[in-house]
Amino acid sequence: MTFILTNDDGIDAPGIRALSKALGGQGIIVAPKEPHSGCGHQVTTHKPIHLDKRSPTEYAVDGTPADCTRIALKHLETETKWVLSGINAGGNLGVDVYISGTVAAVREAAMHGVPGIAISHWIKRPLIIDWELATKWTERVLETLWNIPLNPGSFWNVNLPHLEIGSPEPEIVFCEGSIHPLPVDYRVERDYFYYYGEYAKRQRAEGTDVDVCFSGNIAVTLIKL
Repeated sequence: MTFILTNDDGIDAPGIRALSKALGGQGIIVAPKEPHSGCGHQVTTHKPIHLDKRSPTEYAVDGTPADCTRIALKHLETETKWVLSGINAGGNLGVDVYISGTVAAVREAAMHGVPGIAISHWIKRPLIIDWELATKWTERVLETLWNIPLNPGSFWNVNLPHLEIGSPEPEIVFCEGSIHPLPVDYRVERDYFYYYGEYAKRQRAEGTDVDVCFSGNIAVTLIKL
């Protein structure tokens, strides 16, 4: 198989290295030169996009995650079988899928008939992500998802939990995405609004991806265009 690996944290982020390791070093990395967290499905159409070929299997794109997918599928690997995005440093649960550049990369793939998997790691502050553990969990998830048929126009959204040392091994739970909004709070200073919504305080309806992930398990959600 030909895998394209991308993200929205940038090509030098540890998460994309963990994703590559989970695939045993397979795949071609086509990722943004700079971080684009929260950029959604933004694409670049009114200026040229610079492509830096770092190696035969690694390309830095001066554009968004969706740009990376477009360039990869149309110019670098036209026979791509899967697009994988992540591992994002931070959750992409529920309605985050509309905001996330990580998810947009695989949504763009699905638009072109290529299946994809977006993988994110919720951050439970003040804990720090253990990327070796994230790699191990991602290997488990991929082994599971490879064996499940994926209809055209669909893709997987995966969120890894953030566990304390000594916690039980997380289960893989297939679930629906939450439709509740993120906490939206601002501190106002004169004409400036500073966002300070607390991610961990979002609503977590029972059985949704937010609830599953916050409860210590791996949330897997099927998303359709």
